[in-house]
Amino acid sequence: MKKNIALAFFGTVLFGISCWGQAEIPLYSGPIPNAKPVADQEEVTGDGEVIRKVSQPTLTVFLPPKEKANGAAVVICPGGGYHALMAKREGSKVAKAFNELGVAAFVLKYRLPHDEYQEQKHMAPLQDAQQAMKVVREGGDKWDVDPERIGIMGFSAGGHLAATAGTQFDIPAIENPRNTSLRPDFMILVYPVISFTDSIGHLGSRTFLLGEAPSTDQIIRFSHEYQVKDNTPPVFITHGADDSVVPVANSVAFHQSLLNNRIPTELHIYVKGEHGYLQTPVFEEWFGRVSHWMNSMGLME
Repeated sequence: MKKNIALAFFGTVLFGISCWGQAEIPLYSGPIPNAKPVADQEEVTGDGEVIRKVSQPTLTVFLPPKEKANGAAVVICPGGGYHALMAKREGSKVAKAFNELGVAAFVLKYRLPHDEYQEQKHMAPLQDAQQAMKVVREGGDKWDVDPERIGIMGFSAGGHLAATAGTQFDIPAIENPRNTSLRPDFMILVYPVISFTDSIGHLGSRTFLLGEAPSTDQIIRFSHEYQVKDNTPPVFITHGADDSVVPVANSVAFHQSLLNNRIPTELHIYVKGEHGYLQTPVFEEWFGRVSHWMNSMGLME
């Protein structure tokens, strides 16, 4: 692993809002699929820490210095229960840490599901995650990204979205005329929502994504312990055993399903951490394990 060198970021502001990093770009070059013609009502609070009512998705690009870049890249999906995005703590902060490792990072400001903004609200986040994979893979040359080392990372409900993208890439939800692979090459899931079942699922995220009365088929489709296949990409997972918001059983169930399907996977469960890792484990601890796993998988060579 290369030595850490801090990268200075410049704060160019695009679209009249506070920029998370180097450059914020629209996720779609044309009309946004599955979108209703409504005015942008996005709300940003806490100096960009939390974003709500997202209907105009974007990617914010964080690139390491050329002399440090190793070709790996990760799309980052902040959490927030499908009704907000923790844009800094689970977005830009993590992206900058990846840059120090030589990894390009792309923070996804994905649409938050809402009947007012989308025709099919449950599909909007997945469409945005697939589009993000497509944009990064097709733009690999200009960002010095290896198209075969592009992963996806998610926190909490963002982890659910990342797991959706990592298990349902073979069901395109967007236009893809070049037939670009939508499959992430790896997944990194941090205290993720995995299940929407009554027993272990995070019912708040389920309600925001699927509504008050989802069908059994919808619940199973978006419960990823049931969606692992032999082509699911390798996965790193970390969770707190004392998480009172998203039970650690989510990560355990997904890990077991991955093992059953012989998918390379690593799971770290901390005795204490609660939801959000606000006090323990410290960032350097759990992110260090991410770095070690990526090195062991040959992703940063």
